Amino acid sequence: MDAAIASKEQGITEYKFEWMQPGISSPSFTQAHWSGTMVKYYSQRAATPGTLLISEATLISPEAGDYDNVPGIWNNQQIAGWKKVIDAVHQQGSYIFLQLWATGRAADPRVLDKEGYPYVSSSPSTLERPGYPTIPPRELSKAEIQQYVQNYAQAAKNAVSEAGFDGVEIHAAKYSRAFTDVCNKRSDEYGGSIENRSRFALEVLEAVVEAVGAKRTGIRFSPWATFQGMRMKNPIPTFAYLVSEIAQRYPDLAYVHFIEPVASGSTGAEDESRDRDTNGGFTSNDFARVIWQPRPFFSAGGFKPESAFLEAETKGACVVMGRYFISNPDLPERLRYGIPLAPYNRGTFYTAGPRAMEGYIDYPQVGRKE
Repeated sequence: MDAAIASKEQGITEYKFEWMQPGISSPSFTQAHWSGTMVKYYSQRAATPGTLLISEATLISPEAGDYDNVPGIWNNQQIAGWKKVIDAVHQQGSYIFLQLWATGRAADPRVLDKEGYPYVSSSPSTLERPGYPTIPPRELSKAEIQQYVQNYAQAAKNAVSEAGFDGVEIHAAKYSRAFTDVCNKRSDEYGGSIENRSRFALEVLEAVVEAVGAKRTGIRFSPWATFQGMRMKNPIPTFAYLVSEIAQRYPDLAYVHFIEPVASGSTGAEDESRDRDTNGGFTSNDFARVIWQPRPFFSAGGFKPESAFLEAETKGACVVMGRYFISNPDLPERLRYGIPLAPYNRGTFYTAGPRAMEGYIDYPQVGRKE
């Protein structure tokens, strides 16, 4: 198999080899981490030339849903830190997109309050979750919505023009709170009908494409998500509309990225039944594949090598792997030569403090002693 082909002028133009899907890490983002730990983590996974990495979710602005220990892309220190990561990836002959993130009602209201920012979402719908205050977010005003659109555009510019990322991925699976009917209860032009609920997503995409170009822009969806109460009764009409609009408006978009039904929960399943969601119902992203074809369609969620190759060969998908890329820094080589994968340790995910980097940069690579 060939490597992904890319150029700084045109963005990613062809996908043929290996992608790392984003994950959210928890180590605190000091300059020490930027200069050492994070550089090593991404560099390890860029070692096979032509690999395309998609970064962890990165906040577009400080008010976009602050969490402790999550990176951003709105100030010079953050841009300088990401440059070190990007340089390390490019030195390996690989490529990296930054995933842009805003969390809405999934934010930690305590962190927002500490930083002096409001807890907001598309509607004042309460999210109940263990360990967090159960308070309703304030509904965003239309002026605030437009500010978020501009924040996405500025974050994309910071990522590509300033830091040097090869492109950006809009994490629309997170701001699906704006276009799913279980959360968005607005009665203005941003709520109600499918067209209205999709308006924010399409405005963000338009602004980002204008900022960095369609070939440097991807977008990620999770139609079947049950996490944080987001499952729609029938998500297909909404997501079919979104993909159809994107295909018409931006036929040369770098890619669309869909999470598989099997990974619709907070932890995800693996492999056994590709077109079942975590509740056992028959579901499929084929509706989106049909609309989007023959353009690059990224598919992520619960894949093992056998199912990944089958998906690529039978559906023409670009299969993306995340958890196994954490535990297998040399994943492309293991897949290339049929080497068994090292299991990941979920207990080391999302950790913080002195042991935060355990389970991130300490997995062995084939033929190397760490």
